Amino acid sequence: MISFHYELDFRLEDEDKYADWIERVITSEGKETGGVSYIFCDDEYLYSLNTKYLDHDTLTDIISFDYTEGKRIHGDVYISVERVRDNAGDFGVDFEEELKRVMVHGILHYCGYKDKSEEEAAGMRAKEEEKMKMFHVEHFPRLRSGTGKGEEEN
Repeated sequence: MISFHYELDFRLEDEDKYADWIERVITSEGKETGGVSYIFCDDEYLYSLNTKYLDHDTLTDIISFDYTEGKRIHGDVYISVERVRDNAGDFGVDFEEELKRVMVHGILHYCGYKDKSEEEAAGMRAKEEEKMKMFHVEHFPRLRSGTGKGEEEN
């Protein structure tokens, strides 16, 4: 299950659309959706996590805590909305695009992708682009053959 939590005055416009997209990303990587929580916060909140748990004295846009078990994806993804907004301006993209990139970035880490080396970072960026394109793909249930009534296939 994908859930969304807010530590500031910010809300996703259509949580179901984002949850469906993340679930499809997970499935496309041959994994299963467990419990994934997105926590949207400000720079100060994320900075405190970064110093407390990772011993990093820097601002960041995302911190993800991975609790994945085998093929079942579990984790907490903390995202600084302030940092995403600033980065979108720096990169010349709109806020929603940068937010989706950060959201899928955390999931890709859970799926086993790394970004420490230049080569890994390039691979991660390509995967982010691939998965972001899935956001606008409509998901329709498969139909039972011959019914023509739009019933979901079992």
